[in-house]
Amino acid sequence: MGHSETFEHTADLGLRVTGTDLADLFQAAAEGLFDAIVANRDEVRDQESESVSLAAETLSDLLLAWLNELIFRSETRHRLYRRFDVNVGESPPRLEATIAGEPIDRDRHVLDHEVKAATHHGVRLEPGPSGWIAEVIVDI
Repeated sequence: MGHSETFEHTADLGLRVTGTDLADLFQAAAEGLFDAIVANRDEVRDQESESVSLAAETLSDLLLAWLNELIFRSETRHRLYRRFDVNVGESPPRLEATIAGEPIDRDRHVLDHEVKAATHHGVRLEPGPSGWIAEVIVDI
C-alpha cells in the first residue's frame, strides 16, 4: 500500500510518496495532498463520485496534472475528496480515475493548508526498491 509524508521546503510544502505500482503511488499522492488540505480527511465522506481522465508526455507530468486537477476541482467546486480509484498507463502516460468526496462543510472539516498548485520545481518520479518513489513540491 502506498504512503505519503510531507517535508518542509522554504515557503512551500513537499510530498514524498511511495507506491507498490504507479496506481498505488498516484492514489497515495492524492491522499497526501488532501491530508495537507484538510486535517481530518477521515471525516470527509465519499458521497458523490466523479471521473477523471488525463494524458501527459511523461509520468512526472502526469503526476503533476493529476494533483493540479484535484486542486482545481477542490477549489472551483468547493469540495474535498476522500477516495481515489486510479489506473495509470505508462506508454503513453495516461490516467483514468474515479474520485469521491463531498462539499466542504466548515462545521465538520478542519481546513489546514490552502494548496495553490503542484509545481515542476524538484519533481521526481522513478522506480524504487519496492515499487515507485515520487517527490513533489506544492505551492501553499
